[in-house]
Parts: sequence; structure tokens; C-alpha cells
Amino acid sequence: MSISVSREQLANIRQWFSDYTEGFQHDDAEIRQNIELKKTHTERVCREILDIGEALGLNADEQRLAEIIALLHDAGRFPQYVHYGTFKDSVAGNHALMGLEVIREHRLLDPLDATVRRIVLRAVRYHNRIALPEGEEQPFLFYEKLIRDADKLDVWKVVLDYYYREDRTRNNAIELDLPDTPGYSSSVVEDLRKKKIVDLKHVKNMNDFKLLQMGWIFDINFVPTRERIAERRYLQRLRAVLPPSEALDDILDLMLELLQKPV
Repeated sequence: MSISVSREQLANIRQWFSDYTEGFQHDDAEIRQNIELKKTHTERVCREILDIGEALGLNADEQRLAEIIALLHDAGRFPQYVHYGTFKDSVAGNHALMGLEVIREHRLLDPLDATVRRIVLRAVRYHNRIALPEGEEQPFLFYEKLIRDADKLDVWKVVLDYYYREDRTRNNAIELDLPDTPGYSSSVVEDLRKKKIVDLKHVKNMNDFKLLQMGWIFDINFVPTRERIAERRYLQRLRAVLPPSEALDDILDLMLELLQKPV
């Protein structure tokens, strides 16, 4: 199926994103900090998705479509945080669905052809789901997987920068208001042993949350993404901020072995 996205269409959505995020400037320093966190996250996801797309041999139109998806994937995060003061979807509503409302309200996709519009909407809708729905067809499935990989690559960067920061001030928006208590939940480790994405209902503290983040390796779709995870040592660095444990060492070994296998 041929994809057609012009330079002008992409440039218009880039400009909209810049203007849109500027509109969320706030007097409160914490709100400003977390709005900027999501803005820069989106900008880096754009770079990640283009990098993966180039490695996969996407043409110029396909790359422009990928960048539009990356620009819009977290559009719902901005009103979510300003209105609710949290990025926790269970409290503030599904940010992907909020993003769809933003896209439709601003009629961002009107200039695009029908197939491209459907691809963007489905990719945004499903980017944060624990798993993609069964029976998805191409080309929708490809772009849904692409944004999920690019998003994870940068969220790993965000959380690792936070865990390794010199300033020990806590950011509850990143930590989802979880307690930073000792230990971890056996149910979380059991999910990982089964090579499953961790069920959020099993997450009780920050150690569980870090293990959940390690478990994203079970939902990586493309070889170039795996190569970047290995190069950046994301899994090893997450393991290093968890408590000493043979069980967790075994989990890391399982993940590193998986990282070397074909997708």
C-alpha cells in the first residue's frame, strides 16, 4: 500500500505541536517541569522513530507518517497533567484516548488521505496498551509497533536519567505516586519469569515499577530497537538500581538472552 504524506503536511503538524505545547506554560514550577518533560520526550521519540525507520528502509513518505505519529502519540498527556496533576492513567483517564480527542478537536488529520488518517489514529490509540489487539492488519500493525518501540526507547532514557540523577528530589509524576519502600513483589517477578509484561495491579512500590520497565523488553518488535537497547545497556542499568537478589539476576540473564534472539 502506497503512503503519501507531503513535507508541508508534516511541517504544519510540527508547527501545531510547538504552538499547542506552548499553550500549557504555567506559573507553577512543578507543572512547567513536567510539561517540558513530555514535550522533550515527544521530540526525542520523533528522533527515535526516524532512526528505527531509517534502519528498516522506510521511504520519505513513510518516514513523514512515522514522525506525525510520534508528534501526536502523547498529545493527551498535556491536558491530562494540567487538569489532574498526574500522568497516572488509572487516576486521570487514558491519555491515548485523550490524545484522540485533541487530534479530532483540532482537525489535525483533515488534510491527510483516509488511510493515513486511520493509521495515525490507530497508532495513537494503541501506543500505551499492554498489548496490541489480535487480528490487526497491515499497514496499521507496522506503525502501531513502530511507535511502541520508539516510545519505550525514550521512556527508558527518561526514567534512567531520573534514577541516576544527583539531585535526589522526588518527582511524583514520574514515580506515579508509588512508595519507595524496600523489597519487591513476587507476583511481579513471576510475570517476568513467564516473559510477560508486568500487570500494573501487581506493582506496589518503586522497585516493582523498575521491574515493570525492564519487562518492556518482552514487547519489542524490531531488530534495530533491540540493538539500541543493547548499545545503551538499558536493562543492566535498570538492574543496577534494584536491590541485590539472585532472582533478579536470573531475570536479567533471561532478558539479555532474549535480546540476542531474532524478533
